[in-house]
Amino acid sequence: MDVRNKTKMPLAVPLPGGKKLRLGPGKTGQITPKAAEFAPLKKLVEEDKLEFVVTGRSSTSGPGTGGTGIYPSQGGSSSGGVRHTGDR
Repeated sequence: MDVRNKTKMPLAVPLPGGKKLRLGPGKTGQITPKAAEFAPLKKLVEEDKLEFVVTGRSSTSGPGTGGTGIYPSQGGSSSGGVRHTGDR
């Protein structure tokens, strides 16, 4: 489940267990369904500072299935070998 900061200021979203999710202005973060029921978080939603974001993700997304997840192999070289630098 995702939440989005609707304010123009950074927020420290309170989560169960004394944890906090820090969100910049307009940024989105992930929370658990249990956290969505947490009273202080619900208060921020009621105050129109946060909103729940419905994503169209399915549980079958992954490599090769058209999912939009982030995997370690994305965004860089995936050669996997040792990088040698300097004179050879």
